[in-house]
Amino acid sequence: MHEASIAHELLTLAIKECKNSGYNRIESIKITVGRATGIMTDALLFAFNVLKEGSPADKALLVIEEIPVRGVCKDCGKRFESNENYLIFECPSCGSFSIELVSGKELNITEMEVSNEN
Repeated sequence: MHEASIAHELLTLAIKECKNSGYNRIESIKITVGRATGIMTDALLFAFNVLKEGSPADKALLVIEEIPVRGVCKDCGKRFESNENYLIFECPSCGSFSIELVSGKELNITEMEVSNEN
């Protein structure tokens, strides 16, 4: 389950940034996760909730925004979007394999709420 290692790294980065900014508690973390990453968001949330215990993020809420797979066909020029949990290798309009993904592979921390409360 690579979601546990992702949750661990997410917490490590967030705690480091929190402390470097002069705060001692993380209230919430918002992330974006592209559907083409293969990350199971339920497993990521579970791992985060287990790993956060005893840390400055022990009461933190993890908010996950899923980003759909979006692309453009290099042959017909059509743009497409999919909410499937896998990469798209073929243009849904013309069947070409010459496509470019423009979103869906993201994994970013977009916001973090911190405080100095105990």
